[in-house]
Amino acid sequence: MAAIDLVALEARRAVVKRSNWAGENPGVVLVFCIVFIVAVGIVALFVYRKCMARKAARQSYEVEQQ
Repeated sequence: MAAIDLVALEARRAVVKRSNWAGENPGVVLVFCIVFIVAVGIVALFVYRKCMARKAARQSYEVEQQ
């Protein structure tokens, strides 16, 4: 039984010893969030421009027949 208790104590120590990295570095997490939001905005802008270019190209080929 002593070996099981030793394993349980070691596991408990490992869990307690863990630290919250995000809690200790809120500035770094904020920078990551800002960079992510800017990157998503840039990607969305490129996708929007590509879609608008396709739409304009498609409209330029349409010809009305009378």
